[in-house]
Amino acid sequence: MSEIQQVIQETVEGNRVVLFMKGSKTFPQCGFSARAVEILKRCGTEFKDVNVLTDPQLRQGIKDFSNWPTIPQIYVDGKFIGGSDILIEMYESGELQRLLTP
Repeated sequence: MSEIQQVIQETVEGNRVVLFMKGSKTFPQCGFSARAVEILKRCGTEFKDVNVLTDPQLRQGIKDFSNWPTIPQIYVDGKFIGGSDILIEMYESGELQRLLTP
């Protein structure tokens, strides 16, 4: 496992909810990331935000880690959930709220 993969693994395992995104939860830098932040806030969920724009290795590394080509990416309880579209679908069906309830 590469160093960046190890960092990603530790981040995912060390936080219940992690959002790898462009920008931060206080300043999203793309529409998809902004939507993901908004959905998580509507669910009342605390989450760790990781700005992939700060490190090109991280930006590619998270794509390789999940085998998912786009950002944002959300992880809950160490599991990859999906990107913005999946998050929206899960929120609209109520599945996300059930998943995020401790």
